[in-house]
Amino acid sequence: MTVYTTLDSPLGELLLVGEESPTAKGGTALSSLSVPNQRGGVVAADLAEARADAGAFTGITRQLRAYFAGELIDFDIEFTTAGTAFQQQVWKALETIGYGTTLTYADVADTMGIPRTSSRAVGTAIGRNPLLVVRPCHRVVGAKGAITGYAGGVERKQLLLDLEAGRRTA
Repeated sequence: MTVYTTLDSPLGELLLVGEESPTAKGGTALSSLSVPNQRGGVVAADLAEARADAGAFTGITRQLRAYFAGELIDFDIEFTTAGTAFQQQVWKALETIGYGTTLTYADVADTMGIPRTSSRAVGTAIGRNPLLVVRPCHRVVGAKGAITGYAGGVERKQLLLDLEAGRRTA
């Protein structure tokens, strides 16, 4: 069964969508985390068949609040992952980028063992990441550190990078 809830955050109201799972802590595997006006993000209208259930996300929301408070650097959340094999490979690479660090799109291609010239394809896959914040696509920057391309908006990307650099508390 698909369940959802919302959570106020420094990024705006987050929409969390998950699937009931007997193996997930708290019983819910996260399938989407969207911010308002996110390019390609899930919106409430997409959830006609889902059930609102804040209690299903208690552990996940606790972790998100701790992250925004600067008290958590690694999430322990079970995900459901839907995407192409290439997208899943890129998303796995994102999960290896440490808190407070950044890589360029070409660096991500390097970590995947594919040509740096594939950085545009890497960027496209990153742009389809359904799990903003918890799968840290915000840690990928343009060449020379330019803050570019974030489905939730570059101002939110900058906020997350500042939070992780200790320059701002959310």
